[in-house]
Amino acid sequence: LVCFTGGHTTEILRLLSCLSESYSPRHYVLADSDKMSEAKIRSFEQKRAETFSKSQFSLDRIPRSREVRQSWISSVVTTLYSILYSLPLTYKRKPDLILCNGPGTCVPVCLSAFLLGLLRMKRTIIVYVESICRVETLSLSGKILYYFADYFIVQWPDLKKKYPKSLYLGRIV
Repeated sequence: LVCFTGGHTTEILRLLSCLSESYSPRHYVLADSDKMSEAKIRSFEQKRAETFSKSQFSLDRIPRSREVRQSWISSVVTTLYSILYSLPLTYKRKPDLILCNGPGTCVPVCLSAFLLGLLRMKRTIIVYVESICRVETLSLSGKILYYFADYFIVQWPDLKKKYPKSLYLGRIV
């Protein structure tokens, strides 16, 4: 699960609240500059442990791939650095599934998992859920991961029309 401050973390935790106990252990990946998401995740997991006694989770941090208003050229360099940092983490965790919803931090993690799949080291299913606030266009993360995700979910019918590979399930968060 890839999280980032604010709405992205809130949306991903809402999605998680619908999942069964079998989705355990959960490994959260946060940007190293994200301070708010950890508290939200710990609170969510504490409540989840009250219902599911065998609930397990971990938190990992990676360098942020792109800062708000960062130039495109320098963001290529920071994203490559983040991918290099994500590769050993993805290899170590060997996730069966990556669930993400738009923060830039998800791009390096998903590309690392995709690369491990190409190298036949571990096949990971990538599920990308475009944020509910993306009504007419995809986020930058969505535009990149549209080509790599196994399941690309949008929450507005107009996006389904523009991106035929996507799945429209209505509002899910």
